[in-house]
Amino acid sequence: MAADPTVDTSLSAQPARSGLDADALQRDVIDNLICMQARYPAIATPHDWYMALAYSVRDRLLARWVATVQTHAAREVRLACYLSAEFLIGPQLGNNIVNLGIETNARAAMQALGQDLDTLLALEEEPGLGNGGLGRLAACYLDSLATLEIPAIGYGIRYEFGIFDQVIRDGWQEEVTDKWLQKGNPWEIVRPDVTFYVSFGGRTESETDAQGHLRVRWVPANKVKGVACDIPMLGFRVNTCNTLRLWKS
Repeated sequence: MAADPTVDTSLSAQPARSGLDADALQRDVIDNLICMQARYPAIATPHDWYMALAYSVRDRLLARWVATVQTHAAREVRLACYLSAEFLIGPQLGNNIVNLGIETNARAAMQALGQDLDTLLALEEEPGLGNGGLGRLAACYLDSLATLEIPAIGYGIRYEFGIFDQVIRDGWQEEVTDKWLQKGNPWEIVRPDVTFYVSFGGRTESETDAQGHLRVRWVPANKVKGVACDIPMLGFRVNTCNTLRLWKS
């Protein structure tokens, strides 16, 4: 769905952090390096630079996400909900830079800061949210829905670990935990106010009520608190930005 004409989404009407030119990107990368990473250029690590650039790109996604949500609310549209056990979305920095159409500007901005864009792109961990065709198909659907400007939201699980990494030690294959979140995920927005409890296991207890009817109730063994984590999903060369909502326990 195209942005509502009553909602001004022009870059001139948006905060400075939404600019797409090289100078705006360069300025915002420095801002995020200081304000998000608590570093300055002389002591910043390559990962600090990656995170600063990722947050700068995310700022531009969120500006479009807000405009999209406002448009949907104003029109009271119905959302398509896509539920999947996996969403193999892949590294997001390069994908979002391409979708925004700012690869040349991003490369120039990082070069001016003494950084190589390709080197920073290579630092991003593969999100451990799927392991095959099901997850990749689900991710492609979300990309397509946003690109076609169809209001949609994806629902899935925010897995703490991927399937596993493989290494060879003493001539033997060995599985190693895929700790893809150990350095943080700049693309997600945690929603601690959006939570639900999910019950597992336990037993049933039966009784007869005053009217002589058999009543059975479930007494769960334990409960897990699910917390929503949102990832903006921008379409290709459009302003529509849908949501992938993943649940962590």
